[in-house]
Amino acid sequence: MPVRRQAPRAARNAGPTSHVWPSGGRHLWLSGGTSDVQEHARGHLVHAARGVLSLQTERGTSIVPSNRVAWTPAGFTHRHRAHGDTDMRIVFLPPSLARLVPDRPAVFPTSGLAREVLLALTGPRDGDPAPAYRGPARARLLRVLVDELRAADEQPLHLPEPRDDRLRALARMLDENPADNATLAELGSRAGASARTLSRLFRAELGMTFYEWRTQLRVHHALVLLAEGHDTLRTAYACGWANPSGFIAAFTHLIGTTPGRYRAEQPKGFRQMC
Repeated sequence: MPVRRQAPRAARNAGPTSHVWPSGGRHLWLSGGTSDVQEHARGHLVHAARGVLSLQTERGTSIVPSNRVAWTPAGFTHRHRAHGDTDMRIVFLPPSLARLVPDRPAVFPTSGLAREVLLALTGPRDGDPAPAYRGPARARLLRVLVDELRAADEQPLHLPEPRDDRLRALARMLDENPADNATLAELGSRAGASARTLSRLFRAELGMTFYEWRTQLRVHHALVLLAEGHDTLRTAYACGWANPSGFIAAFTHLIGTTPGRYRAEQPKGFRQMC
């Protein structure tokens, strides 16, 4: 059975504690908090200094754990959701730098240097919530940040949104129950398409096989469950793995660290900051 991930209504409706400037900002979300649907005239980077974010656009959903950064180009309608108490940082890029990164939503690993730059660009000065770096110093840091992202490999943490109705039906089924281990043929009989047709659609529309897509979907769910405090064993079974070792291998391949280490590295004490 899947682990229930529904946040209390009060948490889902609670807005963040925010410090926002024209150059970016910081939002402290309680678990389950969601933003309004929005779009910006400038592209922006989003980083979870703690917790996990999901970022949904018309192209699909990106999962942003604390060792990743998500890019959303200008003009893309999107919304954010916090999984676990989340310290969300936002940095807007000027057009001269936005041209150097993809023209579509993407997720990148956060190097140690990139993380420190993101925190510096959104962190407060002593006694002042405004960011510590402005003017030429800020411009130099932004260029360093973009250079770090360009040197990194894009990560498979953006789950594309299917367009075909049969794929969308299959995606809804597995999103509601990621532990469902039905074969593609069995799922196809529920969605009204053959396994051969669905396999072709996965490659043509989403650029991956069904099994690659399902693994990525399950890791998305696992990141959320770990952020909400579930242990590795329960998360593995809730997301469809028959044994923890298979889950650990798949999670480590996509995220770059084990589930246990990732969970242990999440900072504590966030609610006191809110």
